[in-house]
Amino acid sequence: MPERHELTELQLAILRLLWERGEATVAELWEAMYEQRGLAQTTIATLVARLQRRGIVARRTRDRQFLYRATITEADVQHSMVSELTERLFAGDAAALVTHLISASDMSPGDLARVKRMIENAQAPKGESR
Repeated sequence: MPERHELTELQLAILRLLWERGEATVAELWEAMYEQRGLAQTTIATLVARLQRRGIVARRTRDRQFLYRATITEADVQHSMVSELTERLFAGDAAALVTHLISASDMSPGDLARVKRMIENAQAPKGESR
């Protein structure tokens, strides 16, 4: 069974910065997040330390500073969190989740066309794309 990555919105914000930058210090993460969130640098340090204990980020030392990097990909997190959502809200029924998303009023015609192309490509024989 794939590993579950239950993450808070703040943890995801930190990971997004790490995915974007490759690696960063706590001070760099804090600086990038401060204007929007107004959090103390110690708060960011605590969140990063928790992510490190869980094995979600790793660190190395450069010039007597810790540089952090994500050890999981954005796709890993998306898969894990969507699987969790599907299990909890739709009793594991992925089709029910897709039905809910498609019937939501905020899907534009462009979104629907993209979904239709994805379904067609998924149904195409291997090596053939429509």
